[in-house]
Amino acid sequence: MKKNKDLKICLICSTGGHLAQMKEIIPVVKQYRYILITEKNKTVENLRDSCKTYFLVQQERKNILIVLILFLNVIKSIYFFVKEQPDIIISTGAGAVIPFCFLGKLFRKKIMFIESFAKIKSPTLTGQLIYRISDKFYVQWEELLKFYPKAEYRGKIY
Repeated sequence: MKKNKDLKICLICSTGGHLAQMKEIIPVVKQYRYILITEKNKTVENLRDSCKTYFLVQQERKNILIVLILFLNVIKSIYFFVKEQPDIIISTGAGAVIPFCFLGKLFRKKIMFIESFAKIKSPTLTGQLIYRISDKFYVQWEELLKFYPKAEYRGKIY
């Protein structure tokens, strides 16, 4: 096992609220080597100025090209994973992160998932999938513990 200071952490999330939550976590991981992976759109163009950042294709379930976009994100995830080889993967969701998290599990990396702040009374689809493979799973609302009995509630990120 690597010493803590040698650990490489991958922060991976979609844009919007998922990224806003992830930005709250960055000060905590700055003492480690870390990278950020998120979806590319106009709102994230300046992220590379502040940390090492990679981009996935913006993935939305209602897009008719979702299968193609998912395939592209799987390929990109494999490339980013092989290139960076993180020890720990931390995610706030959503769907675009699933391939990377499953790759991490396949290669025995630690997976930490934080369920969306926006979901109070029902779980997200991504959360339900990642819950099964995560090493640590956190919810931001106590109400969600009934859906994720092994999760931990530690309050809200904001």
